[in-house]
Amino acid sequence: MQDAVFTIKENEAIAKNVFRLVLAGDTSQVTAAGQFVNVSLPGFFLRRPISVADAGENELTLIFKTVGQGTDALSKMPTGTVLSVLTGLGNGYDLSKSGERPLLLGGGVGVPPLYLLAKKLRVSGKDVSVVLGFNTKEEIFYEDEFRALGCHVTVATADGSYGVKGFVTDALPEGCTYFYTCGPLPMLKAVYRTLALDGEFSLEERMGCGFGACMGCSVRVKGGYKRVCKDGPVFKKEELLWEG
Repeated sequence: MQDAVFTIKENEAIAKNVFRLVLAGDTSQVTAAGQFVNVSLPGFFLRRPISVADAGENELTLIFKTVGQGTDALSKMPTGTVLSVLTGLGNGYDLSKSGERPLLLGGGVGVPPLYLLAKKLRVSGKDVSVVLGFNTKEEIFYEDEFRALGCHVTVATADGSYGVKGFVTDALPEGCTYFYTCGPLPMLKAVYRTLALDGEFSLEERMGCGFGACMGCSVRVKGGYKRVCKDGPVFKKEELLWEG
């Protein structure tokens, strides 16, 4: 974990209430797809945890949705704004389990961490399928970016305004070897019930510190309780106490 200074390079809307934030700074602590950062916003007490959509040398891409005063303020910050960012948080996805045909399932703002994951899997030669789920057409983002990586991409919308009508579980491809998923809890539980494959789930919980000190994001799993920020956010399917 590292508390680093980042400067806003880009801050733009890419879908309804969804923004893409590009930051310049030290990204050396971002070592795995599925990790997140904790952003300190001027005038707000608690930091905002945001998953990492992409990371390169001295450049970090975050995608977030405006859901409250903090994220609304962040969406309006101009280029050149300096932010304090805790980086290198969370465990990330385990790429060694993917097999040759991994499946990535993302819902809404659960999509961003899957982009960096897809990049890493494609670099290692994997045949990647991606299913993206949104409520409606105007909320869709990063479909073209996943296609540009060479992924097989399917989009599902709950209202049927684009792609497959329904949810990610209504658009599952066949022949995949392992899955990775991130999204709202109802979607994650539906994936858990529907897919017989082994896989990994990225969970969301309200966070205070973001690095395991406050215990505020603890969840019950097999064997006891674990902290989403420190022990997660990624958990193996077999760890979860959900009904199949």
